[in-house]
Amino acid sequence: MDELLDASAMTLARLIRQRKVSPRELLEVHIARITAVNPALNAVVAQRFEAARAQAATAEATVMACQDPEALPPLLGLPYTAKEFIMARGMPLSAGIWSRRDIRADTDAETIRRLDRAGAILVGTTNVPEGGLWLESYNEVYGRTVNPWDARRTAGGSSGGEGAIIAAGGVAFGLGADVGGSIRIPAAFCGVVGHKPTGRMVPNTGYWPATQGELSAYLVCGPMGRRVEDMMPILRVLAGPDGHDTVVRDWELGDPNTVDLHDVVVYPVESNGSTRVNAVNRAAVQDAATALQRRGARLASLDNPRMKRAFLIWSAMMASGGGPSYAEVLGNGTPISPLRELARLALGRSRHTFPAVAIVGLEQLAALVPGQVDRGVADGKALQAELEEVLGPRGVMLHPPYSRPAPRHGGPMLTPLDFVCTGLFNVLEFPSTVVPMGFSEGLPLAVQIIARRGHDHLTIAVAGAVEQEFGGWQRANPTGRLAHADLVTPR
Repeated sequence: MDELLDASAMTLARLIRQRKVSPRELLEVHIARITAVNPALNAVVAQRFEAARAQAATAEATVMACQDPEALPPLLGLPYTAKEFIMARGMPLSAGIWSRRDIRADTDAETIRRLDRAGAILVGTTNVPEGGLWLESYNEVYGRTVNPWDARRTAGGSSGGEGAIIAAGGVAFGLGADVGGSIRIPAAFCGVVGHKPTGRMVPNTGYWPATQGELSAYLVCGPMGRRVEDMMPILRVLAGPDGHDTVVRDWELGDPNTVDLHDVVVYPVESNGSTRVNAVNRAAVQDAATALQRRGARLASLDNPRMKRAFLIWSAMMASGGGPSYAEVLGNGTPISPLRELARLALGRSRHTFPAVAIVGLEQLAALVPGQVDRGVADGKALQAELEEVLGPRGVMLHPPYSRPAPRHGGPMLTPLDFVCTGLFNVLEFPSTVVPMGFSEGLPLAVQIIARRGHDHLTIAVAGAVEQEFGGWQRANPTGRLAHADLVTPR
């Protein structure tokens, strides 16, 4: 059992093709693991175990009847979970919003359909922050997801449930989505691998709320998993136009195995210049750079003053990207009033969380500043061009995924803008891979690796080298049950 729970997704796929493990056996091992650890995590908020068992039986029959193992679907028999914002037929689609608590998806998102065709088996959906734009996977529908390494700390968001259950070995991989760090921050906090693809690479058809225009370039679904070697095969399944998401285009996906580190230029950047990054996260960037240099990469410096305006750039480009306001998302189409909800929160009568209401207030205040959006968009477009010129086809930037390791619950409220360590690269549409780098005082450390658009294979290849140097993912073993305060209690 431990061998299967510790293996990479690609190793498990090979074992299935070689008939050394059956899809049904693999599924039962992971169902047992979810059952064992989820009471301590509250990561998986809805399961479809019986439907998954039927799919595993079909997959097993396919393997036994196949004469050419290499002709089998690439992800055949691999159990996975998806964050609750991504439509999966019959599964909840609340987005952590109380007024949507009874809504279920009546179709599959395009990403779910593609994973299904590739043979992967969805076993459940995972917890998220209310409305998605926060680092705590907590809401009034499901309660709080905790960090698998320390229940007093956040698992991150918005793919926090994904990060937690993958870290604990509950699934072979996960499907997250990222508009400001929602794959990479949970990956860093929980000690797993996460890849945010290049913007316009993966269709958002079937994501709620529906994206349109440039927003669909900034929001990207992508893989989370145990090992770096899992990222590119899953990305190949997810990538490419679907005829519905109009911003998605064909990208030529490179091969990480063809990357020679002797040809790679590494730019270590310890901070964007405005975010206070602590010493241990700065040291992780330098340690990764030194390790890559030992393997043949060349180090160079990068200092772009526009990066200091990371939050202005992210917020302005998001505001101009189209789609509903956050107030409309939380109100399921009807904007909420932040002042009214703050008053209701004070009286214990609101069904919204304080961070979500606070974000709406900030959103509305920002809208009052004349000219801010135009200035931020112009800065973002200029920064995108400048960094692409510096990085070129062989350059990668090393950057902290956050200002510090996983904070205690509520801690992100003290530094609400620190997510721009990752969010900046959403609106620049750059690919970014987060890879674990060991631990500091029992909490996972990680580094973020960024390249120019379309060079996902480069960030993944460099992440693989970092993983080899520092050991990569280790399975967490959470114990106990959730504290009373982490559970949703009826009112």
